[in-house]
Amino acid sequence: MCGRPQWSFREDQLRFPRVRTAYANHLPAVQALFTRAGINPEQPELFLRAIKTRRQLEVWGRTQGQGTYHLLRSYPIAAASGTLGPKRREGDLQVPEGFYYIDRFNPNSNFHLSLGLNYPNAADRQRSDALHPGGDIFIHGSNVTIGCVPITDTWIEELYVLLVEARSGGQEQIPVHIFPFDLTTANLTARMKSPHYSFWQELSPGYRFFEQHRVLPAVSVTAQGAYAVVQ
Repeated sequence: MCGRPQWSFREDQLRFPRVRTAYANHLPAVQALFTRAGINPEQPELFLRAIKTRRQLEVWGRTQGQGTYHLLRSYPIAAASGTLGPKRREGDLQVPEGFYYIDRFNPNSNFHLSLGLNYPNAADRQRSDALHPGGDIFIHGSNVTIGCVPITDTWIEELYVLLVEARSGGQEQIPVHIFPFDLTTANLTARMKSPHYSFWQELSPGYRFFEQHRVLPAVSVTAQGAYAVVQ
């Protein structure tokens, strides 16, 4: 019995004009990033990390399941809203902080192209406004934002191609870690009086694990909505 041909994720995305333009503009650069890092271009595994105070979105990669991650690219975050600290309710202008993953590819975004985060996640649902936690948090093009992470149209095209290649190669879940600042002991100590200090202490083991090992930590969420790094 004949069925519908099984299309790859890449082929599905290339049905959209903006994605085709992104591939035309950036595929050679993406392939060069993989080559320089020694990553198999057929099986890339990617991880994103945003640092608010540095206003940088980092892309780390490796061949799926093999060895440590290498920094492929660091994109400047083009605009910011809110203050340091997690997002807790709709309309608070905050960019979330914590451990997330990409759950949507939007080739027809109002902001050129966009990549959705799974906010609110299990931790957010326990600790944010029960009725109005907010949502629709994206990494996207342009240089304006209300709670999202904009990196300009040019850079979202390259990032979009990178992540489509990872999904097409078999990576079902692309992690995104968002931190207020580099969670070193010195930086945390300097912010001990912040109302968010205990929350940032929860995040710091995940940050330190990656810094020490260049592999991703296993992170769980307790019944109370706290993050816990599984050792």
